[in-house]
Amino acid sequence: MWFYVQRVLVPHQQSDAEAYDRPRGNLSDLYPRWLGARELLLHHRDPYGSDVTREIQAGYYGRPLDPARPADPKDQQGFAYPVYVVFLLAPTITLPFPVVQAGFRWFLLVLAAATVLLWLRALRWRPATNMVVILVVLTLGSFPVVQGIKLQQLSLVVSGIIAGCAALLAGGQLLLAGVVLALATIKPQLALPLAAWLVLWTCSDWRRRRRFAWGFGLTMTVLLAGAQSVLPGWTGRFREATVAYRQYTGGAGSLLDVLITPVWARVCTAFVLLALAVVCWRMRREPADSPAFALASSLVLAVTVMIVPMVAPYNQLLLLPAVFLLVRHHRFLWRRDWRTRFVYSLAGLLVSWPWVAAAVLTAASFVLPVSVQQAWALPLWTSIYVPLAILPLLSVLIVGSLRHERFTPEGELNARALPRDAGPRS
Repeated sequence: MWFYVQRVLVPHQQSDAEAYDRPRGNLSDLYPRWLGARELLLHHRDPYGSDVTREIQAGYYGRPLDPARPADPKDQQGFAYPVYVVFLLAPTITLPFPVVQAGFRWFLLVLAAATVLLWLRALRWRPATNMVVILVVLTLGSFPVVQGIKLQQLSLVVSGIIAGCAALLAGGQLLLAGVVLALATIKPQLALPLAAWLVLWTCSDWRRRRRFAWGFGLTMTVLLAGAQSVLPGWTGRFREATVAYRQYTGGAGSLLDVLITPVWARVCTAFVLLALAVVCWRMRREPADSPAFALASSLVLAVTVMIVPMVAPYNQLLLLPAVFLLVRHHRFLWRRDWRTRFVYSLAGLLVSWPWVAAAVLTAASFVLPVSVQQAWALPLWTSIYVPLAILPLLSVLIVGSLRHERFTPEGELNARALPRDAGPRS
């Protein structure tokens, strides 16, 4: 996958930019946030301002965008983040950006590997060492991670923070889990669905779980108050930047918007959210270290990938816990019925296709380095369908849990139903 990106995808983008005179600068998604943080904290400038945006474009694209040039990118690369993201970037603002860029690349690589280990801990899954190594290697070699590292996307940071929150919850560290989840709201669209589920979970047993609410609430208060102190009235500026972002990116529709019409996408989204609400309500009393809680959290993240208003492969790192659960309980799913076996086989094909296609294109690039670039999109054909294949399989596991089918220590679902008053057990 790394060879495919470096030998096929990037050369294609370079030749395409040269043919249509499209600008190419550092192309780091970290740069707009880093420059905005530097200008705000060191020079007290509004990071949402048009003057800062033009400076961002000069670094990101190599020059400011020109509306008179039809081939110029539409994405203005404005500072479309909550302003408190500057507190996370503050230690780096006095360094030259090439140094920050190189360090951040290695940080994302390590964090992606750590995300795998954190999810294994959160799911209470202890596979053999060789299986752990395989999971780490496949994750680091998946297109979402490769793309996220190449683009230096903060979505990988948010995914790692969410995995850390889940691991802390499973370990009983509720206060710290709340603190960590608050940091993930630098990308609200990725963190807020999970936060809503965890608030419901907390309120269902307030006496035992209130430390999570205190950690999350106090940290959010500090972040919001700090943001207000460095940039008074920032919420209005952030809202304007978000609206502008959706306009110049053509509406930035969700996965369902891309696959079906916007009207039907809204209907399907409402149905999916209603079903998710029912599942979360049924599982709200489950302890954080239970299989049912892991299933509910994985479902929330899978739905987030479907409804978030941006179709980007790097967001699919949020599917990691769902994929791990499907791998862990493959025997149960395979024995269920022929329909489940069919969907499971289809999901396996969709997930493995990018590696197969990338291997073929990489091998061909040594023989036909120019011609093979025309097939650059081959490994990405199945990317948009992966969440749709994972969701029904995850639903099968959730139905089993709601029917009180027990998770055994070996990681299999026991088809022998428990008494109705007995919940899922580790």
